[in-house]
Amino acid sequence: MGTRDLKTVTRETLAACGSRIDTSVAEGMEVMSPLTGTAVASLAPNGEADTRIAIENARTAFESWRMVPGPRRGELVRLFGEELRASKADLGRMVSIEAGKSPSEGEGEVQEMIDICDFAVGLSRQLYGLTIATERPGHRMMETWHPLGVVGIITAFNFPCAPWCWNAALALVCGDPVVWKPSEKTPLTALACQAVLDRALKRFGDDAPAHLSQVLVGGPEVGAALAENPKVALVSATGSTRMGRIVGPKVAERFGKCILELGGNNAGIVCPSADLDMTLRAVAFGAMGTAGQRCTTMRRLFVHEDVYEQILPALRKAYASVSVGDPLETDALVGPLIDAAAYESMTSALREASDLGGTVHGGERQKVGPKTAYYVKPALVEMPEHDGPVLRETFAPILYVMKYSDLEDALEKHNAVGGGLSSSIFTTDLREMEIFLSAKGSDCGIANVNIGTSGAEIGGAFGGEKETGGGRESGSDAWRAYMRRATNTINYSRDLPLAQGVVFDID
Repeated sequence: MGTRDLKTVTRETLAACGSRIDTSVAEGMEVMSPLTGTAVASLAPNGEADTRIAIENARTAFESWRMVPGPRRGELVRLFGEELRASKADLGRMVSIEAGKSPSEGEGEVQEMIDICDFAVGLSRQLYGLTIATERPGHRMMETWHPLGVVGIITAFNFPCAPWCWNAALALVCGDPVVWKPSEKTPLTALACQAVLDRALKRFGDDAPAHLSQVLVGGPEVGAALAENPKVALVSATGSTRMGRIVGPKVAERFGKCILELGGNNAGIVCPSADLDMTLRAVAFGAMGTAGQRCTTMRRLFVHEDVYEQILPALRKAYASVSVGDPLETDALVGPLIDAAAYESMTSALREASDLGGTVHGGERQKVGPKTAYYVKPALVEMPEHDGPVLRETFAPILYVMKYSDLEDALEKHNAVGGGLSSSIFTTDLREMEIFLSAKGSDCGIANVNIGTSGAEIGGAFGGEKETGGGRESGSDAWRAYMRRATNTINYSRDLPLAQGVVFDID
């Protein structure tokens, strides 16, 4: 596909979603597509002043939106889900253009948005607290949950729309307006999502105030302005651990709330009893899907010595045969890296692994598309030790494989990294399974058995520990982060007993 053709497809896709944004601003912020490594649009960036105005407008919207009943707020999200269904193919194509994902993965990301809308609609009637036993007669104690305030959302390039929707759908039903700062690498998808939401807002009617959802296109200065503004009650930031080290302290300094979804050096353990055919399929997608550019990508694999020589040849064959290409032009399973910096990071890690005695299979740059695009063969690296680049996350399709003989030793190495997001064990042994899921097992926020590290469902809370940030988004009780809790005690007696038996009588 030529550069001119891709620009045309981009404009047509945005228009199909309802976006009327000018994408040809002279001397604006260029939007590059990893499919070709060339610009497909130019946008007028927002700055700190725009961010302040957006936050003020969101705060005004909050004052009325918080008083709309929860089930009514859920109706807006229901309509949004309907609009997403109608725009699934177009939004999925926009994800492919900006993030380089296959059509299946692009539409899969939009399906996540649809799923969380369904979840949030049901949640809108379940924003409940507890009634708590009180020691004082004639009293009732309970907790109530109230809308929190403006929610600032910062997202990364690799999932340009689903994490926003995980936050936005819950925030909206909880009574909070949202201000979204997408990655400067994928702003068009954000603008397309906002256009789809605008259709739902139009159908919803006058109960929705202006500026309930806003998108700010720009660089780090926009994210910093969101993090520093005390009128932003919650900042939910998805991205690198480096980014989290910047955002987290800024929000904490003003006593704001923060959800951090950061890096993950995810691992799998293959036990002697594992179903090796199933394991192979799970590892292949977990390690190579999205060109290794998922926060849940499998990056390390510990294989028991009894099955090492059985699964490694199969893995080497899978890595050698996997198709790499433009996902809009071919049926390739692996698309491009996001940019030149990602390619340099990958080649540097492979050189370091080789210097430490690792045997590298794959990793070569492929002759796909223009020279400005970076398509690579996924790399399988057999490492003699759990050391060097293995200990850190490289956002690229590299899988480090190591042999182990003792499960406790494998678990120790599994946990001996900064990230704590996702993990897997492949076994049919009940004891091994339960040890992995126990308090002395995986220290990650996601621990799977007989499935890969990728592909989390929205019903469960998504997030991890340690350098992953500790935040939780999406399902389970993650909604509580978007609300404030109040403990209420009601005295319906004529007496005034104090708690803990305290006596304070006055004449």
